[in-house]
Amino acid sequence: MTGTLPRSAQLLSLLTAGLLLAAPVAAQEDTIKRTEYGYPDLQGFFTYRTITPLQRPTELADKATLTPAEAAEWEAYENQRQNRDLIVDSVGGAGYPPGVISYNEFWYERGNETIESRRTSLIYDPPNGRMPPLTAEGIARGKDEAMMRKLSIGVEARPLAERCLMSFGGTVPMVPKSYNNNLQIVQTKDHIMILNEMIHLARIIPFAEEFSGQAKWEGDSIAHWDGDTLVIETRNFYYYANYGGATADMKLVERISWVDENTLDYDFTIEDPHTWSQPWSARMPLSRSPDPVYEYACHEGNHGLAGVMAGWRRYESMGMWGDGTPKDGELDFSRDAIEEK
Repeated sequence: MTGTLPRSAQLLSLLTAGLLLAAPVAAQEDTIKRTEYGYPDLQGFFTYRTITPLQRPTELADKATLTPAEAAEWEAYENQRQNRDLIVDSVGGAGYPPGVISYNEFWYERGNETIESRRTSLIYDPPNGRMPPLTAEGIARGKDEAMMRKLSIGVEARPLAERCLMSFGGTVPMVPKSYNNNLQIVQTKDHIMILNEMIHLARIIPFAEEFSGQAKWEGDSIAHWDGDTLVIETRNFYYYANYGGATADMKLVERISWVDENTLDYDFTIEDPHTWSQPWSARMPLSRSPDPVYEYACHEGNHGLAGVMAGWRRYESMGMWGDGTPKDGELDFSRDAIEEK
């Protein structure tokens, strides 16, 4: 027998289907552990190490994701390329010039797998997976900083990480680096605290509607809940050169929410019209870690800066740039060089 169902039967079928579709969502919401104040409990230790790069490699062009086989090939290639034990000191490699190879492989914690989605970059906007073009102001400022660092005019040319004031560009926002990609989250009714292992930076962020107006190394942050998503907005950066070369006017929005009982989704957007032609966004998983966060005690900059400057001046007395390269060479003001500064 053929024909359409009576309207009452159609409505019953739609209602049943809707309940079936809604059940997993309701179940998922019910599984979210909440604090005594009714908000999602994000507390715990997490790691964000991954071999997936922030920016999509140029050779992958518009390829947004990898197949499982391609991901395995990429992991094998990158793990070998970045392995410090395989780099010959006299030759260099993986971005290191000859003679300055850093710690051996034992000390690295960069992660050896791509993120689960197998995206070719953590950046997802712009769609090409790369930072947007620098503005004319950003390029000019990059040239000035490159020249200042090349000449090492003074301590102003040295990066904050060298003096242990901030990390190597990986905590505000959080971006995977070579090691110490770990954090702890602690919540109270009025604050959220994110402790990054790198540099041992504790961001104590109030749930508030207005910024304090106080400029800080890591910026002035406030938080609020958007449903079950924690939203952190940051302004008022104290330093003139922040992540990626951004200015003190950089605006950062971070969003953190549960994916499953062992994974948080971390999504951030940076806006700085003084540096980039448009805002850009990236996202990555924060995986629950069985290990605590240990103290990262950084003191190298307390006495090392005098040695750095002495070495720089020694090279200058020998007729070279402060970094030991010959003065007959041209300074690299290409976009990639400026972005990697």
